[in-house]
Amino acid sequence: MPAITRAMNDLADTGEPGLLSIDLAAIQANWRLLNGRNGAAETGAVVKANAYGLGLEPVAKALWNAGARRFYVAQSGEGERLRRILPDATIVILAPVLPQGFTRCRASALIPSLNGPDALQFWQDDAKANGSALPAMLHIDSGMTRLGFDDAAFPAVFAALSNAELAAIAEVASHLACADEPSHPLNTEQLERFQAATATVPAAILRSFPNSSGLFLDEAFHAFSARPGMALYGLNPTPAQPNPMRPVVNLQVRILQTRVLGRNERVGYGATASAKAGARIAAIAAGYADGLHRCIGDDGRVWINGEAAPILGRISMDLIAVDVSHMLESQVIPGGWAEVIGPHQSADDLAAAAGTIGYEILTSLGARYERRYLPAMPEIPA
Repeated sequence: MPAITRAMNDLADTGEPGLLSIDLAAIQANWRLLNGRNGAAETGAVVKANAYGLGLEPVAKALWNAGARRFYVAQSGEGERLRRILPDATIVILAPVLPQGFTRCRASALIPSLNGPDALQFWQDDAKANGSALPAMLHIDSGMTRLGFDDAAFPAVFAALSNAELAAIAEVASHLACADEPSHPLNTEQLERFQAATATVPAAILRSFPNSSGLFLDEAFHAFSARPGMALYGLNPTPAQPNPMRPVVNLQVRILQTRVLGRNERVGYGATASAKAGARIAAIAAGYADGLHRCIGDDGRVWINGEAAPILGRISMDLIAVDVSHMLESQVIPGGWAEVIGPHQSADDLAAAAGTIGYEILTSLGARYERRYLPAMPEIPA
């Protein structure tokens, strides 16, 4: 019996409204696939935002056991939590660290990103106060125009570092803006700008560049350490092509009630949808408080016993109405299950119905679901 089916059966008598299953072995397989695409370069793992909403501790441990040794988070607090989980990992903070944050980085052996002149000055001030420079990552803006040193100015910044400061630079990085569009000219432009900016960086310092989608660009992008995130969690890094990643998330929610309409009715807040007399409507136990965005509305669907059930009207905080008029009564019963994410509908599909991206769907999945982690593969030999 498949593990997800067993978990659903386990919950048969509990009344839990939803079951969120997370396949740790799939996350490990996805990291190994991405690592294999990156040749001899190091492949890290981005586990920010609670591992994209899926649970930092189980996900980080699974990735460590798969072979990942370098992890990226957004904030110092995430890094502190990860340090307690993985005492021996290399942990990089991606967002700027303010002056008071360097004490936390020292205490938990976290590598801060230096994202511009202000951050560089904070880092240098911290080194003077403590007698040594904290290991750090230098972040270059190669065309995304978000965080980072201007790429044209970077060689002079790098040349001005003292020998002690140079010895503390662990990584130099930039971030691709359009890697999910392989033909976008900015990809090549960013590659050339990053290469030019880092031409004088010693080989001993890690150069980090491709993200998940970047690992599916041509081989010129594979000469660097990689920082995949979304693809680890089953989202498609090649949107115009079939998804090469294994699915990770399965979300099943309870059917709470069914009813047959005795007359033509409007459905949901704002009466934005209507249903005719004789229609059969089911209410399922999920809503925008659980990460199913209100804007999905009539463009969305769930799946019940392998058949699509269109969403009717606006999604409420705790409930969704779906049209099951075309299904047998025996197929749709209170206590049964509706698939929101699974074999028939990926997180990317659900995101498309909401007019957003899969990242937002995963990071929004609510805490009210019962979470089950499908077992990871055993630890690989060191």
